[in-house]
Amino acid sequence: MGEITYAQAINAALRRALAEDPKTLLFGEDVALPGGVHGVTRRLRREFGDRVFDTPISESAILGGAVGAAMMGLRPIVEIMWADFAFVAFDQLINQAANVRYVSRGRLKAPMTIRTQQGATPGSCAQHSQCVEALFAHIPGLRVCLPATPQDAYDLLLAAIECDDPVVVIESRALYHSLKDTVNLDVPRSPIGGARIVRPGSEISVVTWGPMLHTVLEAAHALEEDGIDVEVIDARWLNPFDTDTVTESLSRTGRLAVVHEANLTGGFGAEIVARIVERGVPLSAPPLRVATDDLRIPAAPGLQRAAIPGADLVADRLLSLLKPGND
Repeated sequence: MGEITYAQAINAALRRALAEDPKTLLFGEDVALPGGVHGVTRRLRREFGDRVFDTPISESAILGGAVGAAMMGLRPIVEIMWADFAFVAFDQLINQAANVRYVSRGRLKAPMTIRTQQGATPGSCAQHSQCVEALFAHIPGLRVCLPATPQDAYDLLLAAIECDDPVVVIESRALYHSLKDTVNLDVPRSPIGGARIVRPGSEISVVTWGPMLHTVLEAAHALEEDGIDVEVIDARWLNPFDTDTVTESLSRTGRLAVVHEANLTGGFGAEIVARIVERGVPLSAPPLRVATDDLRIPAAPGLQRAAIPGADLVADRLLSLLKPGND
């Protein structure tokens, strides 16, 4: 297929899932008749009728309905308009969906997909711009992924829908209509899990995910002009996390950096560093975390740029791993 946007790739995955499995439902606030607040679900109501429907403004009802539908044999895909809004429905997600297999002794399952989006864009306020992937990844029973490319937006969503566990797919509002690429729509559905090395390198291994991947690639390109070879790993899945790919990369580079848009304290980058340290992977320099400052995200674009790591800051921090004394 020709080039399509990140948002169009998600729409194509939803269309394929609805067409291939009559037990699949799609619902949430404004996903049907309006076609989604960001236009991601356009025309799906027209094609699939009542299997695509709008809900009241109640995240707890949306997720609670999805849990019940999943337990009864359906495969609901629900949209939580902003990841920040999921907090009002954490009981349904954490105490109910994540526990279905355990409390039923494996007799029941909850094959539900929760689509949401996160991240700061110009003008977004503190209640619409938080990056909360570490909160979801902390919960046993929930799978979590963050696609960074149109192809992964398509592939990872299909993998999530196929999974028999509840999966949180965290999309990027910033990438919906700004990122376009060729997408193969005929690929078989892949299992969940697996990181990907998107840029081979020999001196530093950088693990990242979501829209920050593109910032890191820009930084890596700038460093290449100075003769510094950076390997970039797109984690893609935080649960299950592919520690083996990171370990193998570090066996060649000996230096680790983790870069994410979420704020530093308690971010998933700390989990990655801990796993590498616990494995005893030999490093030539202390592991590095690059993240947003521990603050509420401001709405002003200039203040956002100052708080969230850009390519120049990432490049400078990566250079610190190569300073004398870190060899």
